[in-house]
Amino acid sequence: MRIDGTFLRALLLGLAVAATTFLSACGRGRPAPPPQGPAEVGVVTLSPERVVLTTELPGRTVPYLVAEVRPQVNGLIRERAFEEGSDVKAGDLLYQIDPAPYQAAYDQAKAALAMAEANLPAARLRVERLKGLVDIRAVGQQDYDDATAALLRAEASVAASKAAVESARVNLSYTPIRSPISGRTGRSSVTVGALVAGYQPVPLVVVQQLDPIYVDVTQSSAELLRLREGFRRGDLKRESSSEGRVRLVLEDGSPYPREGKLKFRDVTVDPTTGSVTLRMVFPNPDHVLLPGMYVRAVVEEGVSENALLAPQQGVTRDTKGAPYALVVGKDGNAEQRALQLDRALGDRWLVTKGLAPGDRVLVDGLMKVRPGAPVKPVPAGATPKAGAPPAPTAPR
Repeated sequence: MRIDGTFLRALLLGLAVAATTFLSACGRGRPAPPPQGPAEVGVVTLSPERVVLTTELPGRTVPYLVAEVRPQVNGLIRERAFEEGSDVKAGDLLYQIDPAPYQAAYDQAKAALAMAEANLPAARLRVERLKGLVDIRAVGQQDYDDATAALLRAEASVAASKAAVESARVNLSYTPIRSPISGRTGRSSVTVGALVAGYQPVPLVVVQQLDPIYVDVTQSSAELLRLREGFRRGDLKRESSSEGRVRLVLEDGSPYPREGKLKFRDVTVDPTTGSVTLRMVFPNPDHVLLPGMYVRAVVEEGVSENALLAPQQGVTRDTKGAPYALVVGKDGNAEQRALQLDRALGDRWLVTKGLAPGDRVLVDGLMKVRPGAPVKPVPAGATPKAGAPPAPTAPR
């Protein structure tokens, strides 16, 4: 049986009209959803705060005093009078060089001085006698001149002998090698019986004073210029009670229990790093800080009397990495503000530009609003978070 094409098309059109009519009737039977109101968001109202600004600068510890002990005369080491790694006082004996040849030289110089002094009185008396005879022309002038020259030679011999005695005494005094400073000794480079040379390039031992101890840190010159500009504008002020005080964070992250002081800031910028060196001094009675340790110094830069701190959860970044925040505008709509941030202080950002006191920053419900959309602000924490479990009820 063949079906006419016109009849088939008419049948399909009728079915489509019937389906449309049926769906329209069903739609008229359902009520329309009510219009949604402004999204409820949590906000934090900003107010000026007094904040002490600090910065962490990396650096290393440096001994307060360093003495590289070297011999000043040649000789054999007869004794080492200290234990490696022990504390010594200034003037304590470290090494003893064999003093025998220097003692003999000293005795010989004293004997030569005695001989020179013994010849001096006779020469002086001869000059005095010939002076009277010359006046009466009993002796010739040449004899008197020769006697005067002999006296001068005897006096010069005495002076030379005294200098030789002093030189021998000094050399003898160099045979005991003593510590020039108080501090802690390092590893000894020689043992008993070693032959050492005066003023040799390799030190016998290095003594370092560790209490107090220096900490040298570096700070960029750009940061110094920024701080100087902040003080000039009045954004930062110096706090006299804490000026120059420094705290220290050790390599493992633990704080050092004692405060230090800023000694000086170098006047030369390192051209390779663009930074300057700051030197601090810290008490170190327990010798916790050792030379060469990596530390971080917490330096107080100044005080900002009217700082604005925005919660970090209220600050986001665009595709270019620029920070911005959503605030409640005067018309009750969400308004996007571009921000300029200084640093993070705990869980908040220090904002230098883009926000003002009294601004209400959105921190909860940010995913529900867009810039320009109306919002219903409530204090942060009052809005339930999506997916949060219901509050537990007290047992009856």
